[in-house]
Amino acid sequence: MARQVNEINAGSMADIAFLLLIFFLVTTTMDVDTGITRKLPPPPPKDIDDIKVIKRNVLKVWVSKSDRLMIGGKPDDIVNLRNEVREFLRNDDIHSPTSPENKPEKKKEPVNFQILGGDIWPSKGVISLKNDRGTSYDMYIQVQNELAAAIRELRDELSQKYFGMKFSQLTDNNKIKAIQKAIPIAISEAEPAEIGGN
Repeated sequence: MARQVNEINAGSMADIAFLLLIFFLVTTTMDVDTGITRKLPPPPPKDIDDIKVIKRNVLKVWVSKSDRLMIGGKPDDIVNLRNEVREFLRNDDIHSPTSPENKPEKKKEPVNFQILGGDIWPSKGVISLKNDRGTSYDMYIQVQNELAAAIRELRDELSQKYFGMKFSQLTDNNKIKAIQKAIPIAISEAEPAEIGGN
């Protein structure tokens, strides 16, 4: 007669596996994908007329299918983009309605912000970004980062000048709005071109 083998009680194995699963889920860090932090403007009303922008107020940035960059119609490199945008949008004297010929025209109507010392004339400069459908995602992100960094640095400079701290450190909503009005984010992104890409 054969010997009878005792069964192993595996009832608690499911509990142990479940506890281990919970432990690893709680202690593991999850990578969170981050995107470009840019708030899209609301769609314009249907009855609004096209906004006329003076040609000298537009800095054209174009990225080709081979990831080559043109800034203002001239071939350039990504390392120069931030400085080009900063110089184009720089508003050295936000209290003066006059502007040099190579700078974007300032608003004819001043905006009153006593917190910045009275009336200010924000720049009307617009960055027009256009890329080819074959442009790599990496180059597109690099260009977006440089444009955002240029605006951030200009806002930091103005905030340091008037409030003694970086723009990101401001907590007073009036100060934040004043800096945002003086240096607006004016980036126009055109529909990608079909040239050379699929």
